[in-house]
Amino acid sequence: MSQFDQVSVVKKANVYFDGKCVSHTVQFADGTRKSVGVILPATLTFNTGSPEIMETVAGTCKVKLAGENEWKNYGAGESFNVPGNSSFEIQVEGEPYHYVCHFG
Repeated sequence: MSQFDQVSVVKKANVYFDGKCVSHTVQFADGTRKSVGVILPATLTFNTGSPEIMETVAGTCKVKLAGENEWKNYGAGESFNVPGNSSFEIQVEGEPYHYVCHFG
C-alpha cells in the first residue's frame, strides 16, 4: 500500500535525537495509530511501550533488538517486530531510512 486514505494527521512533528528522526502520527477512524517518518544516517536506540512493527518504505537499515547479539539488515518492503517494553538499536548509513511504525 503506497498511501493511507481517510486518516487524520497530527501536524506537529515528533522530533527525536536532535532531528535525526522525524515522524508524524497518523490516526485512523478505528482508533489505531501509526507513525510515518524518516531516520537520517545515525545509530540510535529506541525504547518501546507497546509492541511495534517497523515497515521499511525506502532505504536500508541494520537493527539489533534488545537481548540479541547480531545486527540484521532490512530494506524496502521488509519489516521487523519489536516487543513491547523493550528497545532496539537502528543503524542507518548513506540514504535516509523511510518507515511506517505500526503500534500495538
